[in-house]
Amino acid sequence: MGQIPITSSFNLPDGQEVIIETGKLATQANGSVVVRVGNTMLFASVVSAKKPKEGQSFFPLSVDYQEKFAAAGRIPGNFFKREARLSDYEILTSRLVDRAIRPLFPDGYMNETQVIINLISAEEDVLPDAYAALAASAAIAVSPIPFQEPLSEVRVAKIDGNYHVNPSKSALAEATLDIIVAATMENVMMVEGEMQECQEAELVEAIKIGHDAIKTQIECQLDLAKKVGDKALIKREYVPHVLNEEVVAIVAELTKDKIYKVAKSSLSKFDRKDEFATIEDELMAELEEKGEEWMEEHGSDAKKAYGKLKKDVIRRMVLDESVRLDGRPLDKVRPIWTEVSYLPSTHGSAIFTRGETQALTSLTLGTKLDEQMIDTALDHYFDKFILHYNFPALSVGEIKPMRGPGRREVGHAMLAKRSLLQVLPDENPYTIRLVTDVLESNGSSSMATVCSGSMALMDAGIKIKAPVSGIAMGMISDGEKIAVLSDILGDEDALGDMDFKVTGTEKGITGCQMDIKIDGLPYSTLEKALEQAKAGRIHILEEMAKTIATPAADLKDHAPRIVEMRIDKSFIGAVIGSGGKVIQELQEVTNTTITIEEVGQEGVVKISSTNKANIDMAVGKIEQITHVPEVGNEYDAKVASVMPYGVFVDFYGQSGLLHVSEVAWERIQDVSTVFKEGDDVRVKLIGIDPKTKKFRLSRKVLLEKPEGYVEREPRERGDRDRGDRRGGDRRDNRGGDRRDNRNRD
Repeated sequence: MGQIPITSSFNLPDGQEVIIETGKLATQANGSVVVRVGNTMLFASVVSAKKPKEGQSFFPLSVDYQEKFAAAGRIPGNFFKREARLSDYEILTSRLVDRAIRPLFPDGYMNETQVIINLISAEEDVLPDAYAALAASAAIAVSPIPFQEPLSEVRVAKIDGNYHVNPSKSALAEATLDIIVAATMENVMMVEGEMQECQEAELVEAIKIGHDAIKTQIECQLDLAKKVGDKALIKREYVPHVLNEEVVAIVAELTKDKIYKVAKSSLSKFDRKDEFATIEDELMAELEEKGEEWMEEHGSDAKKAYGKLKKDVIRRMVLDESVRLDGRPLDKVRPIWTEVSYLPSTHGSAIFTRGETQALTSLTLGTKLDEQMIDTALDHYFDKFILHYNFPALSVGEIKPMRGPGRREVGHAMLAKRSLLQVLPDENPYTIRLVTDVLESNGSSSMATVCSGSMALMDAGIKIKAPVSGIAMGMISDGEKIAVLSDILGDEDALGDMDFKVTGTEKGITGCQMDIKIDGLPYSTLEKALEQAKAGRIHILEEMAKTIATPAADLKDHAPRIVEMRIDKSFIGAVIGSGGKVIQELQEVTNTTITIEEVGQEGVVKISSTNKANIDMAVGKIEQITHVPEVGNEYDAKVASVMPYGVFVDFYGQSGLLHVSEVAWERIQDVSTVFKEGDDVRVKLIGIDPKTKKFRLSRKVLLEKPEGYVEREPRERGDRDRGDRRGGDRRDNRGGDRRDNRNRD
């Protein structure tokens, strides 16, 4: 019968039951659970070393979220046919969990810890990323690993004007706001998401709704831990390192005034860094006079005490004097300069420099053939908007091997992509790739990516709905005083209590990412930060507008141009041809790239080339293939064959009979005296046989009627026509059939 698990459950606001079970799988892990929502199952485990990792200066936590392809009844499409490196989606989900749970491990806990979350069963319409942090937190909750308190994450979406918690995948397609909120019972820890120019009040309301839903999920985890018993309730003891008070006092006496002086000097990043390093060197040199034995015992504490004192002095300066490291007021944005079209061979480019942070972005336009294939356990689709973010070590004056993008690069790229995606034109035939290289960094490089990306789109002539800018907000709080900082420096991020990135247009917010490092952030402070961010965002937009305010009137001369045609679905086969023969010939003759996809009852044809004349040629040829002749239209035709009763002509991919009686107003005895094969002739469609669908064409109606022309008697003409038809029907059918077959081939 197997092991009987311990379970606890709760209902989502829409009534959907969520079950958490433990004790059945992976019992040798420190903690493990399965979260079940319908047929979706997430398995999470946590293991933490019993002893701290020696020489570790930061908490060694790793979080990996991975989706098993078997969960969705699929076999991986890669060469190895097994799960390989994490996809960008899996990395982003891992980051969501990591950023939420990391602050809740105790200060000074340095035991190596690993959290693994696997999607082991999937239901098509359930989004598993909204349950990953719940699974991770529940696994920790039923383990002996020390943890301040459980938390959870939920997705909040605004659909048709109403807020929904953890909506279905299909419903999310209509959302105007989509965020993930992480929180404990009392405090919001993290927010990330995208929205269609929403207002600040809407975002705050969504966060509150998410927090309320999370409280129910935390109660479920506490209930599960209680059922597990001592294993979950009695946490491991650990002894955090406490700095020697005597050493702390000595360090403060020798360096506090020097630190304050440098902090007040409004120095540049590297000058400030050098000055602080000099103070530390002088401190250690003076302490070495106490002897080798003293240094061996207290040297490490002295370094840590200096770092902590430096952080405390700067924080007090900001809180007590409203003075920042670079001398700015709390709400002021650093100086900005921008430039577009810096890279002449790209299809669009921009430089955005704000203070000591600089982003260079290039834009490349491509066709449908350049779309990125996304292949995950739950999704298989093609993405036509690609954004890559690179953060080389040179941007901070360091040396580091180039090993490709890390998780940070993937996360920053997604934030920028979400922010810009909201303003792309609804009708966009191009595949767009933006690449940002951060060339200087002192805070807010992801926001510089948003700004430079927006400008590059406009420089390329992409008709975006509105320019987008971004700003990173910070906060310092001692529990009583609170300082909200606009456009934070890298140092302010490191020593502050909040990193809140907000992007948007003049009308509203398009993206956000918030990490809170302290307990008890009041919603009033969050609202103040959002209003201050709005002022900063609009200021940055104004600075960007001095260089470029609206999209360029046209694409660059060397950029590929794409013309989109819509044809009846029935013509798709004719344009492609047997084995792709027709479309391949079209591309070769016109020197264009042509793609076709079926959308509903239409075929969408996209023709791309850097040469407009080539595109026009391809359009003309496809129009010929797909043209549906209508009575009254005139055509330039070519004589295909000459018969005694008239000539067959080809026009716009069709063939029809120009009867001898319709060649001229005067009587023609021998058609061959007027036409030969290959002759050009202008004709008008005067009829379509309702049964055979054959075309009747006329040349004479386009000629001037001779003066005094007298119509022939209807009887005589009818007799002659009947005779012509009797003599011509067999040949007509033979000739017509040959041409019809030729056209089909």
